[in-house]
Amino acid sequence: MIEVYIDGASAGDPGPSGAGVFIKGNGIVEKHTFPLGEMSNHEAEYHSLIKALEICIDKKYNIVSFRTDSQLVDRAMEKEYVKNKRYAPLLEKALDLSKKLDLFFIKWIPSSQNKVADELAREAIVRNK
Repeated sequence: MIEVYIDGASAGDPGPSGAGVFIKGNGIVEKHTFPLGEMSNHEAEYHSLIKALEICIDKKYNIVSFRTDSQLVDRAMEKEYVKNKRYAPLLEKALDLSKKLDLFFIKWIPSSQNKVADELAREAIVRNK
């Protein structure tokens, strides 16, 4: 099984944002950074999930376990519902992508266990400039 650690970050809310994706398992180790432009921290969290799902689909990683320190994203994916309608299109895209995988799990973890993805997201913020 492939483990995928994701994080989104913003320097300001909204502000320059980035997504970090750390993938490991089955002999694979990958690190990805994505500058996202200006957006809120919550939007950056959703974009990190979407970017990671796209990577998994492109590389045919069909059995994946995602880890996020965003309770908002974890709960939204589990319940397939978001209170703030501003995030509904992002959730819908993430749900659609997740259904293209054979097996998809998402689990909340404390930020102390998500340091690599966090560092990648912060690196992506700097790349916006």
